[in-house]
Parts: sequence; C-alpha cells; structure tokens
Amino acid sequence: MINPGLFGLSEITVVFMKILLVSPATPATFWSYKYALRFVGKKSAFPPLGLLTLAGMLPKRWELKLVDCDVKRLSTRDIDWADYVFLGGMVVHAPSIRQISARCRRRGKTVIAGGPVFTTGYENFHEIEHFVLGEAEEIIDEFIEDLEGGHLKAHYHPRQFPPIARAPLPRWDLIRMNDYATMSVQFSRGCPFNCEFCDVVIMNGHRPRTKSSRQMIAELEALKTRGWKSDVFMVDDNFIGNKARVKRFLRDLIEWRRRSGARFSFSTEASVNLADDAELMDLMVRAGFKRVFLGIETPNETALKECNKLQNAGRNLTDAVGAIQRAGMEVMGGFIIGFDSDTTTIFKRQLAFIQEAGIATAMVGLLTPLPRTRLFQRLEQENRLLEIPTGSNTDGKLHFIPSMGKEVLLEGYRGLMKTLYSPHTYYERALAFLRSHRVQGPSSPVTRSDVKGLVNAVWIMGFRERGRRAYWRFLAKAVWNNPRAFSRIISLAVQGYHFRQVATQL
Repeated sequence: MINPGLFGLSEITVVFMKILLVSPATPATFWSYKYALRFVGKKSAFPPLGLLTLAGMLPKRWELKLVDCDVKRLSTRDIDWADYVFLGGMVVHAPSIRQISARCRRRGKTVIAGGPVFTTGYENFHEIEHFVLGEAEEIIDEFIEDLEGGHLKAHYHPRQFPPIARAPLPRWDLIRMNDYATMSVQFSRGCPFNCEFCDVVIMNGHRPRTKSSRQMIAELEALKTRGWKSDVFMVDDNFIGNKARVKRFLRDLIEWRRRSGARFSFSTEASVNLADDAELMDLMVRAGFKRVFLGIETPNETALKECNKLQNAGRNLTDAVGAIQRAGMEVMGGFIIGFDSDTTTIFKRQLAFIQEAGIATAMVGLLTPLPRTRLFQRLEQENRLLEIPTGSNTDGKLHFIPSMGKEVLLEGYRGLMKTLYSPHTYYERALAFLRSHRVQGPSSPVTRSDVKGLVNAVWIMGFRERGRRAYWRFLAKAVWNNPRAFSRIISLAVQGYHFRQVATQL
C-alpha cells in the first residue's frame, strides 16, 4: 500500500492486492465428461467462465492468480501467496468447496464466495463469512472499495439485475486454453419461462438480457487472437429467450465468420420452441451451431403441466427434436424422472422416447428440489423434503419423498440408466441421430484431438470393453453412411463411453 500524497500528489491510497481465484473440483457427472477427456488429452470440459469474467472487473493494479481444481491441484503455496481467496461454484461443487474453504481457514485466509450455490444457499456454508450473492456487475465498485478499505460486509446483493453489457472481456490470460476441450462465452442471462423446478429465474430473472453483437464478437475475436480454433459453448440457460435480438446477433456472427475466416463451432442451450422457427434454426446453423441442449424433461403430458413446463406441453416432442436435427443441429436432451404424476411406466416411456427421437446425449436425472425454487417451497410445505441437494441430479440420490415410493423410483431409475447407456442401446440411437441429421457446410476438419481420440477409442472400446462388437458395428455403419461427419462419429463413441462409466456407478 502506498500514499501518493508523500510525493506531492493527491491524497489517494492505492492498494495492491494478491487475489487467488479458485474454481472447485467437479465430480464425475454426465456434464463433466471426465471419462471422455482422457481420450483427447484434455483436463477439463469447460473453463470457469464466471471467475474469468469477475477477474475482468477487478482493478488492474491487483495481482491475480486462478487455480481451476479440475486442471491442477490447489497447493498450500497458492493459498499462502494470496491476500484473499475468491471461491466460486455451483451446487455440484459443494463437497470440494467445503474442503477448499477449510484449508483456507487453517491458513488464516479470508474466503469471499460467489456463484449459484451461494446465491440460493449461502446459509449452508457457515464456515464462510463473506458472500457476493447474484450478478457481480451491480455491486463490484462497492465491493472493491470495501475490500481495499478493510471493511468487508458479510453479504453483497445487487438490488436489480444489471445490464449484461457491463460484463467485461473474460481474462483468458489466467488459464492455459489447451487444458480445455471447449471455451465458453455468454450472450444472455435470464429466461422467459417459469418451470417449477428451475432456479434460473431466481438468479437471473425472467427478462432475458443480452449483450450486443459488437460485444460478443469482441469476445470471440479475443479467443481467436489467443489461438483458439475449436468448440465454443454459449452458456446461456436459454439462448433464444429473446428471439429478435438473437437473430440480429446471428446475422452479425455469420458475417464475422465470413470476414474473419474463424472456424469455431458452437453449442448452446435453448427451449423446445426453437423447432417452431425455421428462420432461427437456419441462422443458427449458418452461424456454426452444431449442438443444442433442450430441456425436454418428459413425454408425460400431465407431468409437464404439473411442473409448469407449458412450452413443452401440447406438442409432439419427437417431431420437434426431428425438426431441429434435420435442420443441421444435434439435440442433446435433459430429462427428469420423479414427478408426482409419474407411474412405474415412465421408465419404459422415457427410454422409448429417447430411442425414437435419436437423442444420443440424454441427461436423465431425478427430480431435484433446488433451494428457493417453487418446487422446493411446495415440497417443504408438504413435509416431503429429505435434505438439501449438494450434488448432481444424475448421482442417483433422492432429496424428497416421491409419490411413487423411494425404492421403486430409485430401482427403476438405475435400471433405465444402465439400459440407456449400454453399448447396444446407445449406439442404436446414435445411428438414428446420424440418419436424421443433415450435415451443413463443409465437413469439419480432422484435428489432432480427433486422431488421438480415434486411436484411444479403437484401443479401449474396440478391444478392451465388453461391448466392443457393438462399437465396431456402429463405427462401420456410421462412417459408411456419414463420412462427412467423421469427427462427430468419434465424439459420439467417446461420449458414450463416458456416460456408461457414470451410469454404472449409480
């Protein structure tokens, strides 16, 4: 700390700080892709975008270091180096968060925590004294002033949802990009829908707020400048929440790709009503979108109405998936089991739907009452809560008393998951997807990671795994019928291996 007044300057105190930003370790869940990453020589699927964005808001005079526990071990030397530790995470990170905060406490370091797990449940982390609850752009100036002044508050909570245009360029220089399979950017926050089980609207509101095309393209340019040439995940909870703005951005993105020669491919999350808008699907495909995750949830129409997923009700969901896949994007689907209206027939119904629709990447989870959601509040009033969720909804743990009966639900769920990701069943629907999918534009270039993935896949799945016959049949049929989709075929095989490993642990 220095006082410029000593040198005849104004009486302003300039504070230099060492800030350690820590991203907790992610357990082996469907979303982690841990078992798939070893095939392509990567350490993590996605970088910690929240912490990288926060880092861009902090004073340039501060010295920053970021440790992603999915990439490297957090050392005692890292902790001792820091003046303060900034810890961010989601619900699935809770066990790692507790370990990290305990280590910091033993070393006498103050932890300041932020992220979804704290925004909706900071009360569960008594060992942490300071929290940023919500989007940091709204309170960052106050927070920095308090930190430098040595009078931190216990809680910092924005009074409103800030314009996302305030978000800075992420500090990509704080990570080693080659450690990651995919880079992440964010176009919007918020969702216009109000599903009973979802906490997105609690954290980000109902009105989708977007960045401008100029801001987004500046972020993509920054990635390109740093040498990134592969997949980019737009982490929006509903990329198409504001269709007019997203179409404007997509047109600008198409032009930027033409002008710059960038070969990024994109994936994102959206709502099923994407299938109703042919123009939007066409723009997404032309802009380089290859995959889109949809919250399909269930073929049980009564359950869709029960959880207020009205945007999915009253439509043919199989046709919706088919329309998107024929347009040129692969549908990744999110599904839920355990609604009050579910009966024991739901396991076969979910399996039949997923197979018929050709959804290779199907994330099927148990209904989970996330803190502060309307589902949580309803189950609490009905005295049906068992414990606050601290993990993934695909870890096979129930956090409430289901109407079906706990043991019946868990047994049926485990059986579904093992069948869904058995080699024969998985490869069957991967082939169904490839038959319905229309490859757009030039075939994807074969990268070093593709070659490495192919070699490892042939060795592990082609010779060592029990389902090797199904693997060879899949590979032969897929490449013969879809030679232009070679890179995706290898990715599908590798993903299937990852999903099988997770499913067998339930």
